[in-house]
Amino acid sequence: MTDPQIAIMMLALFIIIVLMGFPIAFTLIAMGLGFGYYAYLRPERMDHIFDNNIFDLFVQNTYSVMSNEVLVAVPLFLFMGYVVERANIVNRLFFRLQMAARHLPGSMAVAALATCALFATATGIVGAVVTLMGLLAFPAMLRAGYDEKFAAGVICAGGCLGILIPPSIMLIVYAAIAQVSPVRLYAAAILPGFMLAGLYMAYVIGRAYFNPRLAPKPPEESVPPLGKIIVLVVTSFVPLALLILSVLGAILAGIATPAEAAGVGSFGALVLAACYRALTWKRLKEAVFLTARTSAMVCWLFVGSWTFASVFSYLGGHKLIEHWVLAIELSPIMFLTLAQLIIFLLGWPLEWSEIIIFVPIFLPMLSIFDDDPLFFGILVALNLQTSFLTPPMAMAAYYLKGVAPLYVQLMNIFRGVMPFLMMVFVAMFMLYLYPGLALWLPVYFFG
Repeated sequence: MTDPQIAIMMLALFIIIVLMGFPIAFTLIAMGLGFGYYAYLRPERMDHIFDNNIFDLFVQNTYSVMSNEVLVAVPLFLFMGYVVERANIVNRLFFRLQMAARHLPGSMAVAALATCALFATATGIVGAVVTLMGLLAFPAMLRAGYDEKFAAGVICAGGCLGILIPPSIMLIVYAAIAQVSPVRLYAAAILPGFMLAGLYMAYVIGRAYFNPRLAPKPPEESVPPLGKIIVLVVTSFVPLALLILSVLGAILAGIATPAEAAGVGSFGALVLAACYRALTWKRLKEAVFLTARTSAMVCWLFVGSWTFASVFSYLGGHKLIEHWVLAIELSPIMFLTLAQLIIFLLGWPLEWSEIIIFVPIFLPMLSIFDDDPLFFGILVALNLQTSFLTPPMAMAAYYLKGVAPLYVQLMNIFRGVMPFLMMVFVAMFMLYLYPGLALWLPVYFFG
C-alpha cells in the first residue's frame, strides 16, 4: 500500500474505533502515535525502538497546547458557565421570563428558548444546558399540558445553541485549528446565532398559535401583577445580561482578549452568585471540578487532533483528498455545499468533538476556492447543531432522556427535534444567500 492509501485507512479506522465507543481524545493519540511510528520510521534506527520523530512531535504538540494563549480562555469560560449553572441563576431566569411572555402563544417554550440562548452565552456546553433545562423547564411544560414531542424539541434545540453563540468552546477550537482570530470568529457568530434562536421562537409561536393544544396558555389566576413581574424580570435578567454583555463587549471592542474577558467574566459570575446568596463551598467545588474535567478533555482533544492531523498530512492524505476534490471541478459554492454535506452526514454517527477533527481536511482548500475561513467556520458551527439533533447519535436527545420522566420515550424526543432540525437548514440557506449575516460584524468592528 502507498502512504496516501495508509492515510485513508487511518481515517477509516479512526471512525470505526470511535463508533465502538472508545474515548475520542485517546483514540486520536493512539492512532497518531501508531501510524506516526510507521510514517517516521527509518531503517537505520531500527535498533532504537524509541528513536522516532513521532515522540518528538507528540511532546511538541502537548507543549503547544499548554502554551497556547487562545486556549487559556477555555477553562475560564467553562468556570463562568458552571458557576452560573450551579448558583441556580438560570432557574430564576426561566420562571420569570415565562411570566413576562405569558401573553405569547407557547409562552413557556419561548421562555425556555430565551433562557437557553442567554445561558448559551454564559457556557458553550450543550450537555449542561440540555440537562439543566431538562430538569427545570421540561417537567414544567409537561405539567402545563404541553405536547411531549413539542416540549422535547424545544429543550433539545435550545440547548444546542451553545455551539454557535459566543463564547462557544467549539469556536475556540475551530479558531485554534484554522489559525483565525477568535475575536473575529465571535463577532461573525453573533448574528447567525441569534438568528437561529429567532427562527426557533418564530416556529414555536406559529405552531402554538395555529394549534393551541400543543402549548396551552397559563391560567390568569396563576400570573402575578404586572409590577411584580417587571421587578422579578429585572432582578433576574439584567444582572446576568450585563455580565454577558460586558464580557462580549470587551472582546468585540478590543479592550480585552478572550482570555482576559473570560477571567473577568469568571469573577463576575462569582460576585453574581454571592449577590444571589447561592455561592456555597460545595457549589464552588463542583464548578472547579467540572471545569478541570472538561478543560482536560478539550486539551487532550487538541493534542490528539494535532498529532493525528500531522501524521495524516505527512502520509499524503490531505493531498489525495485535495486532488480528488479538484478533479470534480467544483465552484466555490458547490465546494462549500459538499463540505457541509459531508459534515452533516458525519453528524449521524459522531459528535461535534469528533467531527471537528475532519475540518482540517477542508481548510487547505478554502484558499483554492476563494472561500473565507471565517464564513466557513460559522457554517460549520451551524451545521454542528445537527450532530446533536440527528439520530442515531442525537446526544441532545440522550441528555434529555437521561433526566426526563420515565414515561417519555426516546422516539418521541427524536420526532420532536425534527422540525427544529429543519430550522437549522433554513438558517444555513439564509447564510448562503446573505453571507453578510456572518461577515458584517467582523468588518464593522475590525475592518
